[in-house]
Amino acid sequence: MRAIRSFSAPLATLRRLAVTVGLLATLAGCGGSGDFFSFPPQVRGNKVDEDLLAQLVPGTSTRQDVIALIGSPTTKAAFDDNTWIYISEVTRPVIAGTQGVEDQKVFVVTFDQKGVMTGVTKKTQADSMPVDVVDRTTPSPGTEASWLQQLLGNVGKFSAAAPDSTSGKPGTSTNPGNF
Repeated sequence: MRAIRSFSAPLATLRRLAVTVGLLATLAGCGGSGDFFSFPPQVRGNKVDEDLLAQLVPGTSTRQDVIALIGSPTTKAAFDDNTWIYISEVTRPVIAGTQGVEDQKVFVVTFDQKGVMTGVTKKTQADSMPVDVVDRTTPSPGTEASWLQQLLGNVGKFSAAAPDSTSGKPGTSTNPGNF
């Protein structure tokens, strides 16, 4: 009996070892560079192919030509419909679900009043301007409650009286219903 117990203990240890080695081999086969735990890059916006953009000729290409080659713009300038902006960004999720920007391209296409393209400009990170975010809230009247109002806020709102048996039935004053 003692021989069986001593034989089954190493067998269980060998099983655990085999399972552990199998799991490690599976994880190792999924990509040695950390691809198993990474997410694929995500393309956001309108990614402009620079080879197609080079086919557009200032002075001869029209708005229809631009749309046919590179698609609709991501946005237009706020006060000028003759300035189209194409924004593309390649992001990858990082810690806490935030997006890390791997690549960003911005192209500005301008047109004259007749709809003929006048030029294309590529914007870079050096062209960007910092934006200061204001950290404040707009107060709305009636929402500020003192600690006493918060403590006693629900006192008297609910009554223990039995509900009226006729309210809500068809034909009563609260629910005229169909006669």
